Amino acid sequence: MAKYIVSRIGQTVIVIILVTLLTFVLINIAPGDPAQVMLAKRADEATIARVRAELGLDQPYHVQYLRFLNGLLHGDFGNSYFQKEPVLRIVVRAMKITLRLGALALLLSVGIGLLNGTLAAVFRGKWVDRFLMFLAMIGVSAPVFWLAVILQLFLGLHFKLLPISGQEAPGWMIMPVICLGVSHGASSARLVRTNMIEALNQDYVRTARSKGLSEVVVVGKHVLKNAGISIVTLVGMQLRSMISGAMVVETVFGLRGLGSVSYNAVTARDIPLIQGCVLYTAIVYVIINLVIDLIYGVLDPRVRLA
Repeated sequence: MAKYIVSRIGQTVIVIILVTLLTFVLINIAPGDPAQVMLAKRADEATIARVRAELGLDQPYHVQYLRFLNGLLHGDFGNSYFQKEPVLRIVVRAMKITLRLGALALLLSVGIGLLNGTLAAVFRGKWVDRFLMFLAMIGVSAPVFWLAVILQLFLGLHFKLLPISGQEAPGWMIMPVICLGVSHGASSARLVRTNMIEALNQDYVRTARSKGLSEVVVVGKHVLKNAGISIVTLVGMQLRSMISGAMVVETVFGLRGLGSVSYNAVTARDIPLIQGCVLYTAIVYVIINLVIDLIYGVLDPRVRLA
């Protein structure tokens, strides 16, 4: 197991380095000069050249990249061109909001997926199965931004139960969590149903039932346990989707999470902030993948032996 963990951690480090290199290349080949964007059209060429020198943009690309890696090793991501604040502080502040939103939405999504998927599998072919899968189809078909607007219109404007946007009023997190959780929970239910039906048809389930065990024990103790890898995969997929899907939700609800910060940084060509946002997102992604792989190895020894 130790060899497996070391191998996966080594692969994770390589992925993060490649992400930093790819991000740096894509940013620098994109059209637009950050100094010109910062100064708009009010400055002359001499002023633009001076600003480029102050920002280090006049240096060769490999020097800029090595400087970025050196700062990364020392925990220094530089300062934002426009917000005049350390990138690390901006990203950490935004990541707290995004992770909080994603974690709460994940709990709601997994709860919906496991409950509805399990019930649909146990009562497959009956009205319960058809009704739950009909609701899941509606949830999968509804775009996240559309669901967000509907929630704002009804819960915010019509019934005045929750704030429409912002992070100051009480209950500001409820609608974004519902929006993300319901959307991803619908797709989770379909996946759980498929895996549960496959597990229910296995020989060990028939053996457990022949011993006189109740259906609750069979499903809860045997089926869910043996479908553990699929459930872990589901949780990992949901968490990654939450982080990426949070950009739309944060924009609609006016939240200052990592998604909205990344969007504003790309629009303004704020290179240090773009690199910080992408790097933090990549780190979260690879950590999620690493944890999932390690859990695979615990649940199924064949994974780590392979």
